[in-house]
Amino acid sequence: MTSYIMYGLCIIVFLIAFIKDKDKTKKALKSSFKSFENIMPQFLSIVIIISLILSIVNPSTISNLIGPDSGILGTTISAIIGSVTMMPTFVAFSTGDSLLKGGAGYAQVAAMISTLTMVGVLTFALEAEYIGKKAAFFRNLIAFLFAFIVAFFVGGAF
Repeated sequence: MTSYIMYGLCIIVFLIAFIKDKDKTKKALKSSFKSFENIMPQFLSIVIIISLILSIVNPSTISNLIGPDSGILGTTISAIIGSVTMMPTFVAFSTGDSLLKGGAGYAQVAAMISTLTMVGVLTFALEAEYIGKKAAFFRNLIAFLFAFIVAFFVGGAF
């Protein structure tokens, strides 16, 4: 329902912008399509890599490595796996639920979901192209470390 509201608002705002200034709106659309064309080849290669990783690694294998008794090692493994995997947030949460049902620990799943949504090893090159290598590196490093803080608060002591 929320997505329908957001799409509806976008359409309304687009129509208002189009009515107010047709030339600027057309230029903005052309610019956005050009950006989309530039990003698409890199994005498609990332999607292919991710689909290969997800076809090899299944939730039951991961849950064996990241059970509640795995401690900081399991949390680190979870954070690394989450960092090199990319998926939409709704898929990350449902994957986390599956892992919890399969015997994974709360701290480990929290670290994995945090890094899945915030750290992008596979998207680093694309990110660095837009914000610079140094900024991309530090953003990812801080997000990776933050995942351990999240894991600590969600799962208690490692």
